Amino acid sequence: ERPEENGHQNKRLKRDADEEDVEDQSKKTPKRKIVLLMAYSGKGYHGMQRNVGSSQFKTIEDDLVSALVQSGCIPEDHGEDMKKMSFQRCARTDKGVSAAGQIVSLKVRLIDDILEKINNHLPSHIRILGLKRVTGGFNSKNKCDARTYSYMLPTFAFAHKDYDVQEEVYRLDKETLEKVNKLLACYKGTHNFHNFTSQKGPRDPSAKRYIMEMYCGEPFVRENVEFAVIKVKGQSFMMHQIRKMIGLVIAIVKGYAAESIIERSWGEEKVDVPKAPGLGLVLERVHFEKYNRRFGNDGLHEPLEWTKEEEKISVFKEQYIYPTIINTEREEKSMVNWLNTLSIHDFNSSAVGIQTNNKNSKNSSDLEGSDGCDDDSD
Repeated sequence: ERPEENGHQNKRLKRDADEEDVEDQSKKTPKRKIVLLMAYSGKGYHGMQRNVGSSQFKTIEDDLVSALVQSGCIPEDHGEDMKKMSFQRCARTDKGVSAAGQIVSLKVRLIDDILEKINNHLPSHIRILGLKRVTGGFNSKNKCDARTYSYMLPTFAFAHKDYDVQEEVYRLDKETLEKVNKLLACYKGTHNFHNFTSQKGPRDPSAKRYIMEMYCGEPFVRENVEFAVIKVKGQSFMMHQIRKMIGLVIAIVKGYAAESIIERSWGEEKVDVPKAPGLGLVLERVHFEKYNRRFGNDGLHEPLEWTKEEEKISVFKEQYIYPTIINTEREEKSMVNWLNTLSIHDFNSSAVGIQTNNKNSKNSSDLEGSDGCDDDSD
């Protein structure tokens, strides 16, 4: 062979060897257990949890897994079987529900610029805002010891039923806000919430839940309509629980039900509890206090706190979550339509009467789906 031909051949061999090195390096990159901090607007999605084999209902996890594969964090076959990457979500948000602080745990290849690469393959209304290494046996659902949700609603929902409401004119007065907060505070502590979910009887031990705090913040005006945000922190929540807790308070403040109904709902008697619309519910943050005490300062792992990411979380909410809730409420009037169904509830009825009323109101509320707080109902 002539020397120049031999030179070309050497270059070609070197290029092929380099490509093989990259492939080998990718295979050799050790997988590590991490958590991802996620924010997303849930409109247009059939919840968080992926339904493998069903392309009919698009979920947040469908887009997330696709981005993980395309960015090279996980092998393609892991996308088909999520158990291979030890994937676990902290909370299962349902149809239309958004999140500002969802946490998922999984094993990935820790490639360079990992967050940027994953986000490049995600739509703008789903963002990975943070990443932390965790212990090998970490499970985001089992290690979570509390969850905080918010519920954004137009304040005219609290106007008394005898009051002729002009939606854009109504403003929540101080006395009504105080009454709302007094009622929300009744939920604090451990209570039997069997009336605030379906498929749990009054003697089912799992119906007992611990609520740490629940309150409504100061109202604010967006697009000429006044809104307020209710926050609730609890160990875990059952299907529909938060929406029913809020629905009952609205029914009391509007004058449909007596205040005593909350106390009555803890008892064995079946109480008719209305379910507020799913729009407005947001998973704000999840808490890992026990994990942080044990591993957060062990020199190997960081505590699962997201102080540095707070600003990014706020910006995402202002850009994607709040406008979606406001615009959807204005267009679809889910709260207005739901408020019109409160009059068909009989808050003093027997279990038989409740079943009849539930059949009548199915179209207005049951199609909303769960609030995605069914932490123990996977």
